[in-house]
Amino acid sequence: MAEPEPRRLLLRNFLSPEICKELAFIHKSCCTIGYRPNVFSTTLSHLIATNSPHLIMPFVPIRERLKEKVEEYFGCEYELFVEFTGLISWCKGASIGWHSDDNRDHLKQRDFSAVCYLNNYEVDFLGGLFHFQDGEPSTIAPMAGDVVIYTADERNIHSVSEISEGERITLALWFSRDASHDEDANLLKSLSNCSLSSPVGSIASCFPVLASTNMYWFPPEEASRFQTGFNICSARLCTLGFDVCFSDNSDKECQFTTRDSCSINLKVLEEPLYLTCGDALLTREFVNILHALQVVQFYYWKASEFETAESTDTVSVPLSQLQRQTVTRLRAVLLKDLHLAETLIGRINSQRPLKERFRSRFSDVVCKWEAYTLKLHNELVMSLPYWVANHFIFSTVNCD
Repeated sequence: MAEPEPRRLLLRNFLSPEICKELAFIHKSCCTIGYRPNVFSTTLSHLIATNSPHLIMPFVPIRERLKEKVEEYFGCEYELFVEFTGLISWCKGASIGWHSDDNRDHLKQRDFSAVCYLNNYEVDFLGGLFHFQDGEPSTIAPMAGDVVIYTADERNIHSVSEISEGERITLALWFSRDASHDEDANLLKSLSNCSLSSPVGSIASCFPVLASTNMYWFPPEEASRFQTGFNICSARLCTLGFDVCFSDNSDKECQFTTRDSCSINLKVLEEPLYLTCGDALLTREFVNILHALQVVQFYYWKASEFETAESTDTVSVPLSQLQRQTVTRLRAVLLKDLHLAETLIGRINSQRPLKERFRSRFSDVVCKWEAYTLKLHNELVMSLPYWVANHFIFSTVNCD
């Protein structure tokens, strides 16, 4: 009797715990509104567009390994192209019913799917089980590092049950036999238009820039009016115990003493600002809110590395009365529905030692974030000529 045609494969511990945490860091510091209710997403093209192209480097070896595994398992060596790569998080209330991944006319080019789980069921979130309509495995409880690959057609009708608590984070890839849908071609075009230099003389060339304000406002249907909901970047900082502020002599203070439209007020997030933690103002200026968010999320990713003796640097000062008022006004503008933000992203972090350690090691955190960023940037610059010459993105570790 002939062997049944393969249609799905579950790989346990395919990704290391550290790479799962790194990808989660990238998502939490860069994501925008997703394609479904209560979903956030981070695409590689978005990273490039917001001046963080270096953050695509951790994806490169994963894409290669997954493509090779899919081609090997389904017997289509050297036939596939990566059609899409993206980080996706599903928050409370998110779900999707029975469907195949090629169930729209504009998705028919998708031949195979891969879903990589970056955090853990019943630890980081509740709900969010992955169900296949028939066959085995029939249900997958997401665990960090596990990957499920399957055909994107009607042989793998599947669903995801509703998230009841927490944030379920995945790396999703689709593969196609159609070269005209090769994701690399568009990514390389975008990368070639970037101003990349190596070695980098200053971290300033690697600071992120914001996309459209609307892309960071949840729910998206409120983004034209900003009357309810919240700004994602501000919400992620707030749920970790931080707010944003400006210096006492900043002209931006005036913007929050009048009844300007929220869209005008949100423009200040694209400009220099400071972080506050409790009653303290951290004295290092950030170029915008994405810069601040990346540094904070980097710290929470690497928190265990900052458990040594406290720094003697003076990096914070007490908030002035004017700054306190600004923090309150900013929060009112950016987090109109704080309860909704806490429900979707998580409640304000009550672990005082973590925040206090961030304050005391602030200079070290910033320096390590800069070192990490510059390392990835230089890897990207060294790899790009090989990618352009070969017309696809691949690991260049062994290239001369």
